Amino acid sequence: MSLFTLSRHSYGTLLRSRLYTSGPKHLFDTNKLMDELQSEGFTRQQSHAVVNSVSTVLAASTNTLLATMVTKAEQDRTLYMYKVDFAQLKSELQMLEKTDYSMLRAENERLQGEVNKLKQRLREEITRTQAGVRLDMSLEKGRAREEQAQHEIKIRETDARIENEISGLRTQMESIKFSILQYMVGTITGTGALILAYLRMIM
Repeated sequence: MSLFTLSRHSYGTLLRSRLYTSGPKHLFDTNKLMDELQSEGFTRQQSHAVVNSVSTVLAASTNTLLATMVTKAEQDRTLYMYKVDFAQLKSELQMLEKTDYSMLRAENERLQGEVNKLKQRLREEITRTQAGVRLDMSLEKGRAREEQAQHEIKIRETDARIENEISGLRTQMESIKFSILQYMVGTITGTGALILAYLRMIM
């Protein structure tokens, strides 16, 4: 409670006590004011009219001031209502904060679960891809080994054919050599026989 509020309350209490508890009273010394007015040249009737006008204005102003003032009980009641409203607002804010925190926590857990699922799917996809690559590499290696084995078989078959051809050529060369030797022996024998016959004829 501020000093201004206390002063207004005290002044209002004082005015109420003067105006209502002890009957209507003037807020100033009317007789003294009338004497001062008359000493300044006012007649008694004029002084009385001025005093009545001032009293009326002061009374109206006082009533207006009293109407705008509140009692301590009213002020305490208003302050209590403010405290209750503030406590309710504080409670609602705390509940809202807890609710928001719970919602954020639940959303965070949901997002974390989604992230974990995505990680698991990514790991599974990587594992399947690696397995597929390994299988393709194994199949490619198997095909390469099969092709190499087929090439080796063809090379061995070619080598065997070449060896057979060489053996056949050797056999033919041996046959040709034998035929040439037979021809040479026959030729030499015939030539020798002719030479001997010629020598016999000469001798």
